[in-house]
Amino acid sequence: MTKWLKKEIDKTKVVISSRIRLARNLIDYPFPNKLKKEQSDEIIKKVQEAILNGNTVLKDEFDFYKMEDLEDIEKQVLVENHLISIDLIKNEKGGALIKKDETISIMINEEDHLRIQALFPGFKLDEAWDLIDKIDDVLEENLNYAFNENIGYLTSCPTNVGTGLRASIMVHLPALAELGYINGVLNAASQIGLAVRGIYGEGTVSHGNIYQISNQLTLGRKEEEIIGNIMGISKQIIEKELSARETLKNQLGLRLEDRFFRSLGILKSARVIDSTEAMNLLSNIKLGIEMGYIDEIATRDIDELMIQIQPAYQLKLYNSKDTLERDINRAKFIREKLNF
Repeated sequence: MTKWLKKEIDKTKVVISSRIRLARNLIDYPFPNKLKKEQSDEIIKKVQEAILNGNTVLKDEFDFYKMEDLEDIEKQVLVENHLISIDLIKNEKGGALIKKDETISIMINEEDHLRIQALFPGFKLDEAWDLIDKIDDVLEENLNYAFNENIGYLTSCPTNVGTGLRASIMVHLPALAELGYINGVLNAASQIGLAVRGIYGEGTVSHGNIYQISNQLTLGRKEEEIIGNIMGISKQIIEKELSARETLKNQLGLRLEDRFFRSLGILKSARVIDSTEAMNLLSNIKLGIEMGYIDEIATRDIDELMIQIQPAYQLKLYNSKDTLERDINRAKFIREKLNF
C-alpha cells in the first residue's frame, strides 16, 4: 500500500497530497441511497466494463474490490490509505476500481454512482486534473451520465451539482497550530467557500496537524476556475505556514531543535506507543526535516509512516487485536522503519 505516495520524490513543503474527485451518476437509475441490490450490481458491472473494455491501455491496470467481499479491516486499510471513503465502506452494495499505482480510484455506489478520484503526492492539482479528465472521458464514452444542459452533472448532494468536481489538498500546519493562528486561517478559508476537514475528510478530525482543504460548491463554475481558486488559496496558506515556522524558529531557538530530536529520541526508544502520540511525534519530526534540522530521514518516509501506524494497517500487519499488543508492535514497527 501507499504506492501513490511513493510515485515520485517530492520536495514540496506543507502540502502532503493533491486530490481531484469527480461525482457522476448514470441516467435511468436512482441515487445510491435508493438503489436495489440488482440495480447496484448492474451499475458495478457497467463501470467495470467501461474501464476494462473501454480502453486497452487501462484494461490490466485496475483491481476491483467489492465491499461485501472485504473484511472490515481490509476496508479500513483502504480508507487509511486515502483510496476510498468512510461512506463507501458503510455500503455493502458498493465497490471500487483502484489503479495498481493507486493514483486513480473509482468508488462505485457511494453517495453517487461514481466518485472518480485522482491522488498525487505534493502540490500537483494540475497533474491530478489532467489525469482524471482523461479517465472521465473514457468512462463517458461508455456510460450515459445524468447531465442537464443548464446546470451540468446531476448529483445526490446539491453542493456537487454542476461540474461535480472537488479539488483538495492535504496540508501539514504544525506552526500555525502552535502559534494559535490555525483557527483564524481555517475560518477565513471557510468564509470564501472552502471546506476544512480532518485527515480522512468529512466528519473526521485532524491528527498530527494534518488538514484537508477543498472547494464546497461546483455549480456555475468551470473546472479550471475551481482548481485555480484552490491553488491560489493553498499558496497563501503555504506562505503563512512557512512564515509561522520562521517565527517559531526565532522565538524558540535551540528549544525548537531540542523538540525535534526529543521526538526522534522517543520514537527511537519507545516500546509502547499509541497512534495519537505517534502522529504527534511524527508531525514534529516531519517539521524538523522540512526546516532542515533533520537530514537523515526523508519527509516522504514520514508521510508513509503516518499512514502505516494507523490502527487498521497495524491490525492487518500483525493481527494484534489486543490494544496493548498493537501499541507494542507499532513501536517496534516504527523503530524498524526508521532503521533504529
